Amino acid sequence: MEEKKVRQTLEALRNTLLKNSAETTDDRRPVELDQQSVGRLSRMDAMQVQAMAQAQEDRRQAQLRRIDGALQRLAEGEYGACVECGEDIAPKRLEIDPTVAKCVDCAD
Repeated sequence: MEEKKVRQTLEALRNTLLKNSAETTDDRRPVELDQQSVGRLSRMDAMQVQAMAQAQEDRRQAQLRRIDGALQRLAEGEYGACVECGEDIAPKRLEIDPTVAKCVDCAD
């Protein structure tokens, strides 16, 4: 893939993740323990929603770190080279996941 297309793909992914993160801020807020306004089962449901939203946010943040790493490698002219052995990463592998930092051998 050409550098410009890779950068556009990575930045589009990054923007989507940031947008999704902003949209789910309320779901990740602490659940209030006011038993007068919310029943026990409703509170448990809210806590489950909060836990799932936080786990999803953790995955988003990890993906953002991978995107930032790929953008940095791109800026340094090292994109497409394995960070461990320095060999080229297969183009098909990069097409599937443009954030990948290791070749198949080193990823095992």
